[in-house]
Amino acid sequence: MNRRQILKLVGTAVASFLVTTSLPAVAPSPVLAQSKANLLVSAAASLKEALEEIKPLYQQTNPNTNINYNFGASGALQQQIEQGAPADIFISAGKKQVDALEQKGLFLSGTRSILAKNRLVLIVPKNVVGITSFYNLKDSNKIKKIAIGEPRSVPAGQYAEQVLQKLKILPQVKSKLVYANNVRQVLASVESGNADAGLVYVTDAKISDKVKIVVAADEKYHSPIIYPFAVLKSSKNPDTAKEFAKFLTSNQSKAVLQKYGFILP
Repeated sequence: MNRRQILKLVGTAVASFLVTTSLPAVAPSPVLAQSKANLLVSAAASLKEALEEIKPLYQQTNPNTNINYNFGASGALQQQIEQGAPADIFISAGKKQVDALEQKGLFLSGTRSILAKNRLVLIVPKNVVGITSFYNLKDSNKIKKIAIGEPRSVPAGQYAEQVLQKLKILPQVKSKLVYANNVRQVLASVESGNADAGLVYVTDAKISDKVKIVVAADEKYHSPIIYPFAVLKSSKNPDTAKEFAKFLTSNQSKAVLQKYGFILP
């Protein structure tokens, strides 16, 4: 091989190297991670344990859905939503709050349903004896403070006042009433002894080992205790919200609700 042939071979190799190194590196296309859908459910405080247990059941088959809860008094949650607070689903412990939002056109059409029903009960601290009926609430020696929810914002408080009124004992016990921001605060007041008695849902009484149920209120003495819910028009993930709303009425969810003492609609 002469000198000219050697130079030609070297030139070809250098040119090939330059072309190769000047080409942009083509990286393998990354697999796009599936984005998570976030849901915010504003729900009545009395649903806390049941909804917390329903959440992982839904996520077993829907791992890309992140569910957060905002628990509180139904009336307070209603006001938050009316004032523009974010929420995808609203679950109330009373019909009144959902009706108000529906009248303002805040729900997606066809998404309203009923999750469950409940019972109202009279409770006292576990070690208390001698209280056997609502009429004992008039006894000033045994009962000095009666805890109920604030009737204007807490459905359980509204039901409690209805019962006391129907039994014609509201005037005698009104001065003893202490008002709580939600039904769980009523329960806590009786548990701690800050109140001598309280009116809560049977589902609240069942989760506590510090109180006992005296008697259940006759259902004819108060408005029906139902938990209506619906998907909000303002939801950023309406399709996912509808899917979760549907799951709330599934057999899996119903089993959890019954476990905590809720009555199926």
